[in-house]
Amino acid sequence: MFESQDLIKIAKSVFNTEKQELERVSSSLDHSFADAVLDIFNAKGKCIITGMGKSGIIGRKIAASLSSTGTPSFFVHPGEAFHGDLGMFEKDDVVLMLSNSGETDEILKLLSFFQHQGNKIIAITGNSDSTLAKHASRHLLCSVENEACPLQLAPTSSTTAALVMGDAIVVSLIELRSFKPENFALFHPGGSLGKKLLTTVNDVMKKDNLPLVSSNEDIKNVIQKMSASKFGVAIQVGSDDKLEGIVTDGDIRRAMESYESEFFDLVADDISSKKPLCVQPS
Repeated sequence: MFESQDLIKIAKSVFNTEKQELERVSSSLDHSFADAVLDIFNAKGKCIITGMGKSGIIGRKIAASLSSTGTPSFFVHPGEAFHGDLGMFEKDDVVLMLSNSGETDEILKLLSFFQHQGNKIIAITGNSDSTLAKHASRHLLCSVENEACPLQLAPTSSTTAALVMGDAIVVSLIELRSFKPENFALFHPGGSLGKKLLTTVNDVMKKDNLPLVSSNEDIKNVIQKMSASKFGVAIQVGSDDKLEGIVTDGDIRRAMESYESEFFDLVADDISSKKPLCVQPS
Protein backbone atom coordinates (compact mmCIF):
# COMPACT_ATOMS: atom_id res chain seq x y z
CA MET A 1 0.00 0.00 0.00
CA PHE A 2 1.27 3.43 -0.93
CA GLU A 3 1.96 5.93 1.83
CA SER A 4 1.63 9.69 1.37
CA GLN A 5 5.39 10.07 1.15
CA ASP A 6 5.51 7.49 -1.63
CA LEU A 7 3.02 9.50 -3.69
CA ILE A 8 4.90 12.73 -3.05
CA LYS A 9 8.09 11.00 -4.20
CA ILE A 10 6.35 9.93 -7.42
CA ALA A 11 5.08 13.47 -8.01
CA LYS A 12 8.55 14.96 -7.51
CA SER A 13 9.97 12.41 -9.94
CA VAL A 14 7.46 13.54 -12.57
CA PHE A 15 8.39 17.20 -12.03
CA ASN A 16 12.10 16.44 -12.23
CA THR A 17 11.76 14.29 -15.35
CA GLU A 18 9.69 16.87 -17.21
CA LYS A 19 11.97 19.69 -16.08
CA GLN A 20 15.01 17.86 -17.46
CA GLU A 21 13.27 17.21 -20.75
CA LEU A 22 12.23 20.86 -21.04
CA GLU A 23 15.85 21.88 -20.55
CA ARG A 24 16.84 19.46 -23.32
CA VAL A 25 14.31 20.95 -25.72
CA SER A 26 15.33 24.48 -24.76
CA SER A 27 18.97 23.74 -25.57
CA SER A 28 18.01 22.49 -29.04
CA LEU A 29 16.25 25.71 -30.12
CA ASP A 30 17.75 27.23 -33.25
CA HIS A 31 16.99 29.75 -36.01
CA SER A 32 14.01 27.64 -37.12
CA PHE A 33 12.13 28.86 -34.07
CA ALA A 34 12.73 32.53 -34.93
CA ASP A 35 11.80 31.89 -38.56
CA ALA A 36 8.56 30.16 -37.51
CA VAL A 37 7.57 33.04 -35.24
CA LEU A 38 8.26 35.57 -38.01
CA ASP A 39 6.22 33.49 -40.48
CA ILE A 40 3.22 33.77 -38.16
CA PHE A 41 3.88 37.44 -37.40
CA ASN A 42 4.15 38.41 -41.07
CA ALA A 43 1.30 36.22 -42.29
CA LYS A 44 -1.55 38.00 -44.05
CA GLY A 45 -3.90 35.22 -42.99
CA LYS A 46 -4.58 33.29 -39.82
CA CYS A 47 -2.59 30.73 -37.88
CA ILE A 48 -4.48 27.45 -37.98
CA ILE A 49 -3.43 24.62 -35.69
CA THR A 50 -4.11 20.91 -36.13
CA GLY A 51 -3.15 17.74 -34.29
CA MET A 52 -4.53 14.36 -33.27
CA GLY A 53 -5.16 12.97 -29.80
CA LYS A 54 -3.09 14.53 -27.03
CA SER A 55 -1.27 16.69 -29.59
CA GLY A 56 -4.65 18.03 -30.63
CA ILE A 57 -5.46 18.99 -27.05
CA ILE A 58 -2.16 20.88 -26.85
CA GLY A 59 -2.97 22.47 -30.22
CA ARG A 60 -6.32 23.74 -28.94
CA LYS A 61 -4.58 25.45 -26.05
CA ILE A 62 -1.99 27.07 -28.33
CA ALA A 63 -4.76 28.31 -30.64
CA ALA A 64 -6.64 29.79 -27.70
CA SER A 65 -3.53 31.55 -26.40
CA LEU A 66 -2.68 32.97 -29.82
CA SER A 67 -6.23 34.23 -30.36
CA SER A 68 -6.33 36.02 -27.03
CA THR A 69 -3.01 37.77 -27.62
CA GLY A 70 -3.53 39.33 -31.02
CA THR A 71 -2.87 36.49 -33.48
CA PRO A 72 -6.08 35.35 -35.24
CA SER A 73 -6.03 31.60 -34.78
CA PHE A 74 -8.20 28.53 -34.38
CA PHE A 75 -7.89 24.75 -34.11
CA VAL A 76 -9.14 22.32 -36.76
CA HIS A 77 -9.36 18.59 -36.10
CA PRO A 78 -7.43 16.79 -38.88
CA GLY A 79 -10.20 14.24 -39.37
CA GLU A 80 -12.78 16.98 -39.85
CA ALA A 81 -10.38 18.86 -42.11
CA PHE A 82 -9.98 15.81 -44.36
CA HIS A 83 -13.76 15.53 -44.65
CA GLY A 84 -14.65 19.05 -45.69
CA ASP A 85 -13.17 21.53 -43.24
CA LEU A 86 -10.15 22.18 -45.47
CA GLY A 87 -12.33 24.95 -46.84
CA MET A 88 -11.42 26.91 -43.71
CA PHE A 89 -7.79 27.13 -44.87
CA GLU A 90 -6.84 29.99 -47.18
CA LYS A 91 -3.56 30.35 -49.04
CA ASP A 92 -2.30 33.15 -46.80
CA ASP A 93 -2.78 31.09 -43.62
CA VAL A 94 0.11 29.58 -41.71
CA VAL A 95 -0.54 26.01 -40.59
CA LEU A 96 0.92 24.74 -37.31
CA MET A 97 0.87 20.92 -37.21
CA LEU A 98 1.60 18.90 -34.08
CA SER A 99 2.63 15.25 -34.05
CA ASN A 100 5.14 13.76 -31.62
CA SER A 101 6.08 10.96 -34.01
CA GLY A 102 5.77 13.10 -37.12
CA GLU A 103 4.09 10.12 -38.75
CA THR A 104 0.47 10.53 -37.66
CA ASP A 105 -1.57 9.34 -40.62
CA GLU A 106 -4.41 11.88 -40.22
CA ILE A 107 -1.86 14.70 -40.25
CA LEU A 108 0.17 13.44 -43.20
CA LYS A 109 -2.97 13.15 -45.33
CA LEU A 110 -3.32 16.93 -45.20
CA LEU A 111 0.20 17.74 -46.39
CA SER A 112 -0.50 17.54 -50.13
CA PHE A 113 -3.37 20.02 -49.84
CA PHE A 114 -1.30 22.59 -47.96
CA GLN A 115 1.64 22.17 -50.32
CA HIS A 116 -0.64 22.56 -53.36
CA GLN A 117 -2.27 25.66 -51.87
CA GLY A 118 1.08 27.17 -50.91
CA ASN A 119 0.55 27.39 -47.15
CA LYS A 120 3.58 27.72 -44.93
CA ILE A 121 3.71 24.69 -42.66
CA ILE A 122 5.26 24.79 -39.19
CA ALA A 123 5.69 21.33 -37.68
CA ILE A 124 6.23 20.55 -34.00
CA THR A 125 7.47 16.98 -33.69
CA GLY A 126 9.81 14.85 -31.63
CA ASN A 127 11.51 13.36 -34.68
CA SER A 128 13.54 15.45 -37.11
CA ASP A 129 13.71 12.52 -39.57
CA SER A 130 9.94 12.12 -39.71
CA THR A 131 7.83 12.64 -42.82
CA LEU A 132 6.14 15.69 -41.32
CA ALA A 133 9.43 17.29 -40.31
CA LYS A 134 10.91 16.80 -43.77
CA HIS A 135 7.91 18.26 -45.60
CA ALA A 136 7.31 21.28 -43.33
CA SER A 137 8.48 24.80 -44.11
CA ARG A 138 9.80 25.05 -40.54
CA HIS A 139 10.43 22.28 -38.06
CA LEU A 140 10.52 22.80 -34.30
CA LEU A 141 12.06 19.83 -32.54
CA CYS A 142 10.45 18.75 -29.26
CA SER A 143 12.37 15.53 -28.75
CA VAL A 144 12.31 13.97 -25.28
CA GLU A 145 14.26 10.95 -24.08
CA ASN A 146 11.99 10.06 -21.20
CA GLU A 147 8.28 10.36 -20.66
CA ALA A 148 7.29 10.89 -17.04
CA CYS A 149 5.02 7.88 -17.45
CA PRO A 150 6.86 4.87 -15.91
CA LEU A 151 5.65 2.69 -18.79
CA GLN A 152 6.95 5.22 -21.34
CA LEU A 153 3.52 5.04 -22.98
CA ALA A 154 1.33 7.96 -21.87
CA PRO A 155 2.39 11.28 -23.45
CA THR A 156 3.67 13.34 -20.53
CA SER A 157 7.06 14.96 -21.06
CA SER A 158 6.42 15.15 -24.80
CA THR A 159 3.10 16.96 -24.49
CA THR A 160 4.56 19.33 -21.87
CA ALA A 161 7.41 20.15 -24.25
CA ALA A 162 4.97 20.83 -27.11
CA LEU A 163 2.86 23.01 -24.82
CA VAL A 164 5.86 25.07 -23.72
CA MET A 165 7.01 25.39 -27.33
CA GLY A 166 3.59 26.82 -28.11
CA ASP A 167 3.85 29.18 -25.15
CA ALA A 168 7.26 30.33 -26.40
CA ILE A 169 5.69 31.15 -29.79
CA VAL A 170 2.82 33.02 -28.11
CA VAL A 171 5.09 35.08 -25.86
CA SER A 172 7.44 35.91 -28.74
CA LEU A 173 4.49 37.22 -30.74
CA ILE A 174 3.27 39.22 -27.74
CA GLU A 175 6.64 40.97 -27.69
CA LEU A 176 6.71 41.49 -31.47
CA ARG A 177 3.22 42.99 -31.44
CA SER A 178 3.94 45.15 -28.38
CA PHE A 179 0.73 43.65 -27.03
CA LYS A 180 -0.52 45.51 -23.94
CA PRO A 181 -2.84 44.51 -21.07
CA GLU A 182 -5.45 46.82 -22.57
CA ASN A 183 -5.36 44.80 -25.80
CA PHE A 184 -5.68 41.55 -23.85
CA ALA A 185 -8.65 42.92 -21.94
CA LEU A 186 -10.51 43.63 -25.18
CA PHE A 187 -10.60 39.89 -25.85
CA HIS A 188 -11.57 39.10 -22.23
CA PRO A 189 -14.36 41.59 -21.40
CA GLY A 190 -15.99 39.11 -19.02
CA GLY A 191 -12.86 38.34 -17.02
CA SER A 192 -11.49 40.20 -14.03
CA LEU A 193 -8.78 41.83 -16.16
CA GLY A 194 -11.36 42.97 -18.69
CA LYS A 195 -13.51 44.52 -15.98
CA LYS A 196 -10.45 46.13 -14.44
CA LEU A 197 -9.17 47.70 -17.64
CA LEU A 198 -12.34 48.31 -19.64
CA THR A 199 -14.70 49.58 -16.94
CA THR A 200 -14.71 53.38 -16.84
CA VAL A 201 -15.90 55.87 -14.23
CA ASN A 202 -18.89 56.55 -16.46
CA ASP A 203 -19.97 52.91 -16.10
CA VAL A 204 -20.27 53.07 -12.32
CA MET A 205 -20.76 56.73 -11.41
CA LYS A 206 -23.95 57.98 -9.79
CA LYS A 207 -25.74 60.54 -11.95
CA ASP A 208 -29.22 60.98 -10.48
CA ASN A 209 -30.53 62.45 -7.22
CA LEU A 210 -27.14 63.79 -6.23
CA PRO A 211 -26.75 65.42 -2.77
CA LEU A 212 -26.17 68.97 -4.01
CA VAL A 213 -25.79 71.79 -1.48
CA SER A 214 -25.14 75.53 -1.80
CA SER A 215 -22.19 77.25 -0.16
CA ASN A 216 -24.45 78.78 2.55
CA GLU A 217 -26.44 75.58 3.20
CA ASP A 218 -26.68 75.08 6.97
CA ILE A 219 -24.92 72.06 8.35
CA LYS A 220 -28.10 70.30 9.40
CA ASN A 221 -29.39 70.28 5.83
CA VAL A 222 -25.99 69.10 4.59
CA ILE A 223 -26.13 66.11 6.96
CA GLN A 224 -29.71 65.30 5.99
CA LYS A 225 -28.91 65.32 2.26
CA MET A 226 -25.82 63.19 2.81
CA SER A 227 -27.81 60.68 4.83
CA ALA A 228 -30.63 60.54 2.31
CA SER A 229 -28.28 59.93 -0.63
CA LYS A 230 -26.18 57.30 1.20
CA PHE A 231 -23.18 58.47 -0.83
CA GLY A 232 -21.18 59.63 2.18
CA VAL A 233 -20.58 62.98 0.53
CA ALA A 234 -22.36 66.25 -0.26
CA ILE A 235 -21.45 68.22 -3.39
CA GLN A 236 -21.17 71.96 -2.99
CA VAL A 237 -22.13 73.85 -6.15
CA GLY A 238 -22.43 77.52 -7.05
CA SER A 239 -25.33 79.36 -8.69
CA ASP A 240 -24.07 78.12 -12.10
CA ASP A 241 -24.15 74.50 -10.83
CA LYS A 242 -20.38 74.24 -11.13
CA LEU A 243 -18.47 72.28 -8.52
CA GLU A 244 -17.10 74.40 -5.67
CA GLY A 245 -16.19 71.70 -3.18
CA ILE A 246 -17.31 68.58 -1.34
CA VAL A 247 -18.23 67.72 2.23
CA THR A 248 -17.49 64.18 3.40
CA ASP A 249 -18.44 62.17 6.47
CA GLY A 250 -14.91 62.77 7.71
CA ASP A 251 -15.32 66.52 7.33
CA ILE A 252 -18.48 66.35 9.47
CA ARG A 253 -16.78 64.34 12.25
CA ARG A 254 -13.74 66.60 12.36
CA ALA A 255 -15.94 69.72 12.44
CA MET A 256 -17.98 68.33 15.37
CA GLU A 257 -14.76 67.79 17.33
CA SER A 258 -13.33 71.19 16.46
CA TYR A 259 -16.40 73.43 16.80
CA GLU A 260 -18.34 71.48 19.48
CA SER A 261 -21.34 73.62 20.59
CA GLU A 262 -20.93 75.97 17.62
CA PHE A 263 -21.11 73.09 15.14
CA PHE A 264 -24.74 73.69 14.12
CA ASP A 265 -23.96 77.34 13.33
CA LEU A 266 -21.75 76.24 10.45
CA VAL A 267 -22.62 76.20 6.73
CA ALA A 268 -21.27 73.94 3.98
CA ASP A 269 -18.64 76.44 2.85
CA ASP A 270 -17.07 76.46 6.34
CA ILE A 271 -15.94 72.84 6.17
CA SER A 272 -15.95 71.82 2.49
CA SER A 273 -12.80 70.83 0.61
CA LYS A 274 -12.46 73.46 -2.11
CA LYS A 275 -10.19 71.52 -4.52
CA PRO A 276 -11.39 67.92 -4.45
CA LEU A 277 -9.64 65.35 -6.63
CA CYS A 278 -11.63 65.05 -9.85
CA VAL A 279 -11.60 62.42 -12.62
CA GLN A 280 -13.12 62.33 -16.10
CA PRO A 281 -16.03 59.99 -16.92
CA SER A 282 -13.69 58.22 -19.33
